[in-house]
Amino acid sequence: MPSAALREAQLRRLIEAGQSIVAQLDVDGVLEELLDVAREVTGARFAAIGVLAATRRELERFITKGVDDRTHEMIGDLPRGRGILGVLISDPRPLRLDNVAEDPRSFGIPGAHPPMHTFLGVPILVRGEAWGNLYLTEKADGGPFTEADEEAAVILAAWAAVAMQNARLYQDVDARRDALERVMQTLEATSAIARAVGGERDVDRVLELIVERARSLVEARAVIIALQTDDKLVVAAGAGEFDDRALGRTLAGAQDTLGVVLRDRCAARIRDVATDIGLAGHRIGVDGARSALLVPLVFRDRPLGVLAAFDRRGHDPQFGPAQEALLQSFAASAATAVATARTVERDRLRRSIDAAELERRRWARELHDDTLQGLGALRMLLSGALRGDEAGLRATVERAITMLGTQVDDLRGLITELRPAALDDLGLQAALESLTERFAAGDGPALEAEIALEGSPTERLDPELETTVYRVVQEALHNVGKHAGATRAKVRVWRATGHVLLEVADDGRGFAQDDPSSGFGLVGMRERVELAGGTLDVRSQPGDGTVISARLPLRLLLDEPVVERVPDELGTG
Repeated sequence: MPSAALREAQLRRLIEAGQSIVAQLDVDGVLEELLDVAREVTGARFAAIGVLAATRRELERFITKGVDDRTHEMIGDLPRGRGILGVLISDPRPLRLDNVAEDPRSFGIPGAHPPMHTFLGVPILVRGEAWGNLYLTEKADGGPFTEADEEAAVILAAWAAVAMQNARLYQDVDARRDALERVMQTLEATSAIARAVGGERDVDRVLELIVERARSLVEARAVIIALQTDDKLVVAAGAGEFDDRALGRTLAGAQDTLGVVLRDRCAARIRDVATDIGLAGHRIGVDGARSALLVPLVFRDRPLGVLAAFDRRGHDPQFGPAQEALLQSFAASAATAVATARTVERDRLRRSIDAAELERRRWARELHDDTLQGLGALRMLLSGALRGDEAGLRATVERAITMLGTQVDDLRGLITELRPAALDDLGLQAALESLTERFAAGDGPALEAEIALEGSPTERLDPELETTVYRVVQEALHNVGKHAGATRAKVRVWRATGHVLLEVADDGRGFAQDDPSSGFGLVGMRERVELAGGTLDVRSQPGDGTVISARLPLRLLLDEPVVERVPDELGTG
C-alpha cells in the first residue's frame, strides 16, 4: 500500500502512468515514458535510466532526460556505472542523498556535467533480478528528495519492470511470428514450384515460374537466373523490371562475383552492384540496380547456376539476413525443379530420337522387304532374258512391265504413307478416308471407319493438328496390320466441342503394357500427341485386343466458327 506521504495528485498520476507504461510494447517507448513521468511526479530536473550489461557489473546503455544535446556533447562518453551509480549495481536498493559531493563513494563526475547535489536512485528488478536503475537528480524546488519521492520512484520502477516483461514477451512472440511467416512463405513458394514442376515439363516455363516466385518472396524489383554453361554463366530467365534482350548473354566466368558465389556455394549480399559485381545494367537486364542478393543453385552437389535478386521494393533497397535465408531455402527447391525439368527434357529428346530411329527402321524394312526384293527379282528376270532366245523376249518384257507397275504402285504407297498429298491439298478428312481405304483394300483385318471432321467449306484444321491426328491413326493401323494378329479393327475420328478425338481399336492378341518390347511406335505417338497439347490413352491386355484413344485441342487454320459434327453412334467421346 502507498504511504500517506504520497499526495493524491501523485497517486493519480502514478496510476495513469502505470496503465500507460504497461500498455507499451516497445522497450524504448517504456523507458522514454518512465523518465518523463519520474521527473513529473518527483520534481527532478534530470532523470536517467542505466541498463545493465549481461555481466551485471556495468551499464550497457544510459538514457537521459533533461540534458540538452550540446551538454551531452560536452560531457563526452556516457557513464559505465562507477561511483554513486555503481552503488546501486552492487547493492540494488533505493538510495537517497542530499548532497552527492559529500558522499565518499562519489567520484568521476565529468566537469561539464550540470550541477548535481540531491540524488535518488532505485533499482528496476525484472523477475527478482536487477535489469537496470532509475536515477533522479536536482529537485526543481531546490530541496531534497523525500520519502514520498522515493516511494513514487519505486512504484514507477515496478511498473517499468512489468512493462519490460510484457515488451520482451511481445518481442519474442513477434520474432517467432516473423520467423513462422518466413517459414510459411518459403513453404508456399517451394510448394508452388513443386506443383508447377509436377505438371510442367518445359525448362523455360519452369525458369519463368522460379523467377516470378522468387521476386514475390523477397519483394525484389527484379530477379534473374543465370545458368552454368561450360565455365560461364548465361542469363536464362528474368522477372520484374527485366529487359528480355539480356536473355542468352554471358555474365561471368569462374573468377567473377557470380562465379565465386556458385563455386563457393555461398550466398552474397551486394550493397553496390556496379562496384561489387562490375556488370553494367544492360548486361544483366536490370538497369540502375543498386543492391543484389545472390544465391547459388545446387542440386546434389552439382552447381547449376545463380539466382539473383535486385533492389528490395520500398525505402531501403538493401536485402537483409531474413531475405537471404528465405531465398536460400527457396533456391534448394528451385535447383531441384531445374534439374528435374532438364532431366525430363533430355528423356523426351531421347524418346523422340528413339522413335525416329524406329520409324527409319520401319521404312528401311519396308523398302528392303518389298521394293528392293521386287527390283532384285526384276533384274534376275531381265538378265535371264538376255541369255535366252528372241522368241521368249517379248513375254519377258511384258512380265517386267507388270513387275515394274507393281513396284511403282508400292513406291507410290510408301510415298503416300510418308506424306500423303491429300493431307496438304484436301485436308485431314480426305487423307484419313484415303488411308483407311488403302488399309481395307489390303490383306489385313476387316476395317470399319467413321471419320467426321468437316466444318465449313473453307475451314481447315491447324496443319500441326492435322499431321498429328493422321500420324497417330497411321501408326496405330500399321501396328494392327503388322503386330496385332487381329480379324477386325475400327477407326473413329470426330470433333467434339473444342477437341478432336480419335480411337483405333482391334480384336487382336493385345500386349502387356509393362513389357518393354511392346512399344510398337507408342512412344512416338505419345510424343506427338503431347507436343500438340493432347493426351493419349492405351488400353491393352494379352488376348483382349488393343484400344488407342487420343484427345487433342481443336485449332483451326482459319478463324471460322466451330461446327460440331459427331457420328450418332459415337456420342461425344
